[in-house]
Amino acid sequence: MLKPLGDRVIIQVAKEEEKTIGGIVLASSAQEKPQIGEVVAVGEGRTLENGEKAELSVKVGDQVMFEKYAGSEVKFEGQEYLIVNGKDIMAIVE
Repeated sequence: MLKPLGDRVIIQVAKEEEKTIGGIVLASSAQEKPQIGEVVAVGEGRTLENGEKAELSVKVGDQVMFEKYAGSEVKFEGQEYLIVNGKDIMAIVE
């Protein structure tokens, strides 16, 4: 498994439905990128100037909403993930 460094978080992005209400199948390039996913790994946190760690407010298993164009998409062991900075996570979905 991937282990993020610093204040980075690895998210498995939720899959969007590929059909419209009318039943038309959309090409993946025409679909809007989803902004919700599940946290699968969390880094140790950001190191402050005094040397202490500022822990992230999310944990593995949380459903989160993140900035639209945040992060880097990576593929690892056949799965696609998004690696984002902690500041790019906007909310925990409850």
